[in-house]
Amino acid sequence: MSFNIGLSGLRSATSDLNVTGNNIANAGTAGFKQSRAEFADVYSASVNGMGKNAIGSGVLLSNVSQLFNQGNINNTQNSLDLAINGNGFFQTSNNGDVSYTRAGYFGTDRDGFMVNNFGYKLQGYAVDGNGNLQNGVINDLRIETASQSPKATTTLDQTFNLNSTNKVSADWQSAYDSFLAVPANAGNFDGAKAAGNATFDPADPTTYNSSTSTNIYDTQGNAHVMSQYFVKSGPNEWQMNVLIDGRSPSAPQLSAPAGVEPLRYQLGFDASGQLSGLSSVDSAGVQTPIAPAGQFTLNGWNPAAPDASSVSGWSQNGASSNAGGVVVDLRGSTQFSSTFAVNSVSQDGYTTGQLAGLEIDDTGVIFARYTNGQSKVQGQVILANFANTQGLTPVGKTAWVQSFASGEPVVGTPRSGTLGALQSGALEDSNVELSDQLVNLIVAQRNYQANAKTIETESAITQTIINLR
Repeated sequence: MSFNIGLSGLRSATSDLNVTGNNIANAGTAGFKQSRAEFADVYSASVNGMGKNAIGSGVLLSNVSQLFNQGNINNTQNSLDLAINGNGFFQTSNNGDVSYTRAGYFGTDRDGFMVNNFGYKLQGYAVDGNGNLQNGVINDLRIETASQSPKATTTLDQTFNLNSTNKVSADWQSAYDSFLAVPANAGNFDGAKAAGNATFDPADPTTYNSSTSTNIYDTQGNAHVMSQYFVKSGPNEWQMNVLIDGRSPSAPQLSAPAGVEPLRYQLGFDASGQLSGLSSVDSAGVQTPIAPAGQFTLNGWNPAAPDASSVSGWSQNGASSNAGGVVVDLRGSTQFSSTFAVNSVSQDGYTTGQLAGLEIDDTGVIFARYTNGQSKVQGQVILANFANTQGLTPVGKTAWVQSFASGEPVVGTPRSGTLGALQSGALEDSNVELSDQLVNLIVAQRNYQANAKTIETESAITQTIINLR
């Protein structure tokens, strides 16, 4: 019996050495979780069970468990390297074979799919054609590396403040006085405003009070400058003159001089300085109210490019404006006693762009940045967790697969529930503590030597018995 006891001790000590050696070998493996050899004593039983004075029969290896405590997070220079700070595993797929890992070595393959260093595809929530995340639908994550197509401007949102202390221009006042000098025009203030239309000249800053410009885009991504000139035409009344590229947005002909005849709009403000009305103004000075107040649509804009050989100095650039026009929203604009200022401006058009970089936030959302200043959501990384992580089956390559003991995976986005946060441009180091493992190595070696001594002693006793005569 002592031989068997000693042999079981040798086998257990060997297993302990192997486990410790494997830990030491993987001290530099990202995402590795150290293992621990767990032993139990053995007692032989008779038909009637074991007595209270039973002598043990040795030791056995009861389990090799892995310790899933957090490893140190080490920053890298690769933005697609990912580390999990907290609970959870990355979910990867190898042609449908799902595995889980804490090693965040990720990059892209030739088709743009995010893969780890073994070519397994990272799983997450993809986006639809409009860039909306498809939550709940797990797919292979793919980075769109192609150039971003241009988009024509469809909306322009703008808020500004017009200085209420500005005076009505002399030209407007003169036109107003001349108009009222005709008795039939008495009380027709709109007609007086029309009389002042001819005084506006974008090249002469004395003919307007304030101006601002912003870029808008045609269907081919060409930028065009939309300029707005504001002329105070009366108490709480302003005329806004709109030009695109210094020419009339509605100029129908490019073969003849188009001039700089602007589109005109009348802005009205209430006593508290809030925008209260908006009307279009035709060449005869007739105003047509626009609803909703503060929002109008630029229709019929004909994008053009400078052309010295053309009579008008312009020629068709081959593109067009958005088919539905450009919706300009001025709601929220004010007329207060302060300097003219554009408080906010945004438009949804852009030129073509190349992929400039990727960013992944701590919730796993992948942002692509383009050279045209745009950004686009490319997907969201998911994490999986298990009720019993000790029940996961290790399959090598720093990966585990689900087992009956682990239970079903609980899938979610980083920082949701008990799942940890992601850190981009970083890797989780192995959680092996080398000093502890070296001590364990010495202990395992001593155990092996001691069990070998047990066998040696049993052999000497047996030889003594054999030598009896």
